[in-house]
Amino acid sequence: MERNWSFSYLAILFLLVASSASFSTSISDGVLSSLGSTSRNLLQMKKACPINFEFQNYTIITSQCKGPQYPADRCCAAFKQFACPFADQINDLTTDCASTMFSYINLYGKYPPGLFATKCREGKAGLKCPASAPVTSATSNTNAN
Repeated sequence: MERNWSFSYLAILFLLVASSASFSTSISDGVLSSLGSTSRNLLQMKKACPINFEFQNYTIITSQCKGPQYPADRCCAAFKQFACPFADQINDLTTDCASTMFSYINLYGKYPPGLFATKCREGKAGLKCPASAPVTSATSNTNAN
């Protein structure tokens, strides 16, 4: 599997924007900024993600977010529906959850680099997730696309 790192970095940055002081969960925009550094990261190895993104169901994104137009309203709503249950994990900069998730989103959806980072904006804090976003088990193995 070839990874599109520029897409992953932009997507992670987009996710870290969602940090906010409210009680609702969000997807932070700062995820990308931590990966965008050109410095060596040998001593900053990321922990493996506790979520198995390989076996998640990406149909919500791939069925709603279609090119060549990639309508922002449909793509962003689908992205939030998929990603919000994992907001805590993908916002954790000590893990590789965000880059792993975006690698699989790109694998199954064949999206252009930075699609979600450029189309899905809800302010400086990132994307706001509903307060009632379902909590997913760390060993979740739902069917893949």
